Amino acid sequence: MGGCEVMKVLALLLTHLLASLAEKQDLSGKMFTFPEESDTAHVILVPNQSKSLTAVTVCLRFFSDLTRAQSLFSFATPASSNGFLLYKQANGVYEIDKNDKFVLFRSLGDYPNQWNSVCATWNSQTGIAQVWVNRKQSTRKGISQVGDISGTPSIILGQEQDSYGGKFDKAQSFVGMQTDIYMWDSVLSDPEIALYMNRTIPQKTDGNVINWKSLDFTIKGYVIVENQINA
Repeated sequence: MGGCEVMKVLALLLTHLLASLAEKQDLSGKMFTFPEESDTAHVILVPNQSKSLTAVTVCLRFFSDLTRAQSLFSFATPASSNGFLLYKQANGVYEIDKNDKFVLFRSLGDYPNQWNSVCATWNSQTGIAQVWVNRKQSTRKGISQVGDISGTPSIILGQEQDSYGGKFDKAQSFVGMQTDIYMWDSVLSDPEIALYMNRTIPQKTDGNVINWKSLDFTIKGYVIVENQINA
């Protein structure tokens, strides 16, 4: 690792340390608004734990009118800029990356200018990944059974990390609103994901890696915390 990369890792570790000293916030009923396309605006999420991951579930809701590709959830490690990436390629087309290997999921109904609920899962025992969009589940596809997701994470909303903690491209940036963001170190069962998808019924457990109701975060650039809108 070169000197610049070492400094970047140290800066991220310092950011995580300072954020961990801050008071966690309950963002129930709130949302992050990303008002414009940029290669700077983003939100850094600090996980509740940094152990190696052998399984993942990420759930979130987003509201956007973009038809181009956009990053929904970017989890990088020092070894991989795409440790776990949830990426929307186009309307109805979603991508999951695990340690820079990826699979696409097609024909999943999402809609502009309304809330869309998305969950993505991966399990190292089987290598299987899956996406749920608005109560509809995708086919199951394999990424990789080799290797955990390990190393101090850099978790970013609003941008896709092409290097650990940075190298953003505004053509991949998210524009719109995001809310109810959770991450677990396990694959939630189908009934648990269905509970998340049904907004009138809360899921059984809050995320043990990222918890929207108790969140450490840092805003960089033009991002606003607002009351959630209904649509």
